[in-house]
Amino acid sequence: MALEIKQQLRQTQQLVMTPQLQQAIKLLQYNHLEVIDAVEQELKENPLLEASSFDEPFVEDESDTRNDLSSLEDMTREPERPDPGDIFEVDWENYLESYGGDYSPAPKDFADRPSMENMVTYQETLFQYLLRQLQLSHIEGEDRRIALEIIGNVDENGYLDVELQELADSLQVPLEDVERILAEVQTFDPRGVAARNFGECLMIQLRALDPPHPLAERILEEAFEVFQQGKLDQVARKLKVSIEEVKEAGKVICSVDPKPGKPFVNSDTVYVVPDIFVIRTGKDYTVVLNDDGLPRLKISSFYQRELHSHGCASGTKDYIQEKMRGAMWLIKSIHQRQRTIHRVAQSILKFQREFFDKGIDYLRPLILKDVADDIEMHESTISRVTTNKYMHTPRGIFELKYFFNSGIGYGADAIASESVKNQIVRIVKNENPKRPASDKQIVEELAKCEIHIARRTVAKYRELMGIAPSSKRRKKY
Repeated sequence: MALEIKQQLRQTQQLVMTPQLQQAIKLLQYNHLEVIDAVEQELKENPLLEASSFDEPFVEDESDTRNDLSSLEDMTREPERPDPGDIFEVDWENYLESYGGDYSPAPKDFADRPSMENMVTYQETLFQYLLRQLQLSHIEGEDRRIALEIIGNVDENGYLDVELQELADSLQVPLEDVERILAEVQTFDPRGVAARNFGECLMIQLRALDPPHPLAERILEEAFEVFQQGKLDQVARKLKVSIEEVKEAGKVICSVDPKPGKPFVNSDTVYVVPDIFVIRTGKDYTVVLNDDGLPRLKISSFYQRELHSHGCASGTKDYIQEKMRGAMWLIKSIHQRQRTIHRVAQSILKFQREFFDKGIDYLRPLILKDVADDIEMHESTISRVTTNKYMHTPRGIFELKYFFNSGIGYGADAIASESVKNQIVRIVKNENPKRPASDKQIVEELAKCEIHIARRTVAKYRELMGIAPSSKRRKKY
């Protein structure tokens, strides 16, 4: 069969992801702070974009005067400095004679200083805290090198995160020396630091108690596994003491810190900036987008006049036209983003109206397709809009994904999974600490409320919410 080259004319239709379309999609899935960063970056790169000040009220009549060439020159011109005068006119003889004679420190005015709340504080890490204690200790020479290696392998919870034999091999020192220096480091503050396991951490802290508690130490040494399982009667029989004495020792064991390094973990509060505000006005609700900090963009009138001037070179015109198309597309994309988010928020408000009126127990099942069909958009668009964005409501701040839940049988209707989780939390909070509700009992309690759910589903929701099983929630002392 001979091969030959032929030309064929074929008409096809395909979606091309242009850079402008990619930019619009990115803006749609950005949250409020990310949009502000993207706009500020574009303002630096595109000279045709201009923005009003964040706090400056926008006045339409001032746009022409603000954009002319003289105003731009005035904004970039440095302010004139006052004339310092002639330094030779100063009477230096009288100045030098009086200098230092009646000197007294001028009173300090603290009124212009920033408030204490605005000052940056320094938080010491666990490694720095232990290192400072090492420098003040009597450990010197080769022992200090071993101690420094031990401190460097302490994790954020305060536990030693390396085997001693591995540490000895890497330092090429005897294992006995590492064990000896480890005992020294374990005397540092906080007590329990550099422990190799949970039991050793508790034992270090118990031995430092004043007065000591011998029974608590015996429990850790001889019956710790049984004690962890809550079998206090077996602990009492094994140690030949009464159950009441075991309970008292258990209280002492529970009083020590199982994670001594936690106070040094940087736990700065991360504040959520909502993208949408739902404000109650009488019996109705109003959806307001968060525009705080988002600059108002406009095309520079200076470059518009330059584009239509006769003295502008062709290369300059091409550059201005290219940047103008990019600026106009950015402005259009931001407006489209705000409009889409507002429509999605309005749709969520319509579907979840009972939640806003009555609370989480009335959160109804909702999927992306319901909102997409309501506002006539694609599900992928709704997914981008609801990702990493938050809504401020009269009942708190919620992520937009929070309002989308699967349905669970609730009598003849369905209830949202988040409402079921809230019911489980309520049952656990109201249970008897000495006889906590098992997963099967939680299923029975939910069935009384006409919520039909399997035991494995209760276990899954309980684990997602970080609730321990009934055997570990039981309190015997």
